[in-house]
Amino acid sequence: MNNRAHTPETVLNLWFPDTGHQHSPEDHGAFWNERMQGGMDETIIADFEDLTIAAATGQLDHWANTARGRLALLIALDQFPRSLWRDTPAAYAQDIKAARLALEGIENGDFDELEPWECAFFVIAITHCEGPGHLERIDRLYEIVDRIAKSLPKELAHMGPAFVRQQDKARKVIDQFGRHSHRNEILGRMSTPEEDSYIAAGDFPHNNNGS
Repeated sequence: MNNRAHTPETVLNLWFPDTGHQHSPEDHGAFWNERMQGGMDETIIADFEDLTIAAATGQLDHWANTARGRLALLIALDQFPRSLWRDTPAAYAQDIKAARLALEGIENGDFDELEPWECAFFVIAITHCEGPGHLERIDRLYEIVDRIAKSLPKELAHMGPAFVRQQDKARKVIDQFGRHSHRNEILGRMSTPEEDSYIAAGDFPHNNNGS
């Protein structure tokens, strides 16, 4: 794939396939498992390396001029690096930019034009981003998470509370440690004894080795 082939649709057709997954709890669960368990790694590494680099180097910033373009750029900045550069610091290098992109999209109304499972990736990107104000950002997201849960189609309505619980889980980690401690070794950070115990348990937010 070369730069001329880079379009938002390229990303969205991969990440949000028109399979009707939203009409089946089992299929929608599989949709999430594939993305949160590293199931997209092989495809991204094989076919989306140059697109990921283009996004990371600012070449695709103009995508944010539309709601769906912003969503595609968000996926390319927040999700693709976690596959392409898994277990390296580069996996997290775009988190600040992705979080800003997501926050801006919530403020300017782009978020409101999207499907609930698409909106969820705005929440994920903001929750991924460490740094000052992390806990405050997570607390601000509860209203957004509630909106997403309430907008799910009836076939998936039962999944809404689980989404809220997932946010609780992320909040607990940040409240306790101030960071996503399972990244410590990759980022060359020393862990506290409490963090060592948490890391050993392996029960991380988003249930994704690259989160």
